[in-house]
Amino acid sequence: SGSVSQGLATTTITNLYPGCAGGRVSGVGTITSTDGKVWTIPSPTNYSTGLFLPDLYNQCNGVTPANIAAVNLASIPTTVIDPGGTVITGYIFGDNYYELYINGTLVGVDPVPYTPFNSSVVKFQVNYPYTIAVKLVDWEENLGVGTELNGGNPYHSGDGGFIASFSDGTVTNSNWKAQTYYIAPVQDLTTIVELADSTRSSATALTTTTCNSGCYAVHYSVPSAWNTPAFDDSHWPNATVFSSATVGVGGILAFTNFPTLWASSSFIWSSNLILDNLVLVRHIVLGPTSINELKSEQLNIELFPNPTNNGFALNLNGIKESDIQSISILSIVGEVVYRSEKYKQYIDIHNLSQGTYFVNLKLINGSVTKKLIVK
Repeated sequence: SGSVSQGLATTTITNLYPGCAGGRVSGVGTITSTDGKVWTIPSPTNYSTGLFLPDLYNQCNGVTPANIAAVNLASIPTTVIDPGGTVITGYIFGDNYYELYINGTLVGVDPVPYTPFNSSVVKFQVNYPYTIAVKLVDWEENLGVGTELNGGNPYHSGDGGFIASFSDGTVTNSNWKAQTYYIAPVQDLTTIVELADSTRSSATALTTTTCNSGCYAVHYSVPSAWNTPAFDDSHWPNATVFSSATVGVGGILAFTNFPTLWASSSFIWSSNLILDNLVLVRHIVLGPTSINELKSEQLNIELFPNPTNNGFALNLNGIKESDIQSISILSIVGEVVYRSEKYKQYIDIHNLSQGTYFVNLKLINGSVTKKLIVK
């Protein structure tokens, strides 16, 4: 279902950020695919708004703290989404560019589109539940074919990576959703497949290509409401976790100076860290996260069927019935629409309207939440 282009894009902006010595050129271009669609390369962004996220570490601005204790967190302004809500502090590092949305509101953009690598700190005030949505762009020097100069190869395939943690316990991990919208460089189009779980897979595509300026790229249209709470991301695959060594951040001070910030977080991306250049990620936060919630994927709670229109069975794997204190179903805006103080294997929901809900099990030592789709 993607659109295919071949070769280099036409440069429309020579350098989006010329203000820092030693940085790579962050150009912007356009390319027309074989079906006549025009695409912005590497992605349309809100960089020109100037709504830059506050610096955690940014050598271009002279912000180079040795550790988190040297950061003046009190000086960070708060973006108010919901007056009277909880104030949350977040820490973000991305390779390369990121835009942060909370409940569809643009909170800020990465002040350095390409390099030198930087990291950001942010504060926002919001009510639970809230939706985090992030646009991730792996920038490129050879616009349209997704490559850059590296190791003497002018057409080396670049890579990405994104990690974040928030003061309410929310961290990046495989529970997030991630979908790719721009794949390049592609030497053989038959290696791109769209799987049954909606993964747009470039996992088998060559990461070392010889097509150079003649490589293909595959583009997908970004949904207009992808960053809002109402968007249904159930058809998106879960994010893939990558090690910091794979991402290659060992010598990057914007990351390594703050090890305690990332201790519980993981680097995430779509299924291919190298070829997927425009990736959108989403995560819905129901409330402050406990250690048990971080391990909910290991507990493997199952709702069946899901989606459903009448009811669902609740299968427990790794949890004892005696550990469950309550079962609640919440709407996407946090309204409790069902609650039981004891375990039930089957829950009737025939009276619920179509939409996205969350089934929350309150346990003795924490809680587990799973998304439910009512059709």
